[in-house]
Amino acid sequence: MKKVTPNPPESPSDPLDPLDPVPLSEITEPAVSARLRNPNHADPISHIFTIVPGVDTETLLSHACETLASLNVLVTDLACKLESSNRNVALSIQQLAVVAELLVNRALDTIDPPEGAPSVQPNTQQ
Repeated sequence: MKKVTPNPPESPSDPLDPLDPVPLSEITEPAVSARLRNPNHADPISHIFTIVPGVDTETLLSHACETLASLNVLVTDLACKLESSNRNVALSIQQLAVVAELLVNRALDTIDPPEGAPSVQPNTQQ
């Protein structure tokens, strides 16, 4: 006699699960929609981390590039410890970090080309 099991197996749902999407969206939706209605209103969450006003674009892009490179290493290390679909998710995040790093590097090359390299000109096809 075969035992019927759901695919995937059902897990008991904890009503107080902190990652439950419904209560989370009920909490975040008012904050997000208020921000979208008035973009001049400062995001209350971002008061902890701020960028000093007046920092030049090249410096911002350089730090963004280094941050993305660090994220790439962290997620790659994490992916090596995971298995199955969790590993695939981590590798997808790692791939997005690499693509973002490439985009930032291209922006840096456009602003300040490396010595001896031709400046990168945007392709303006119409």
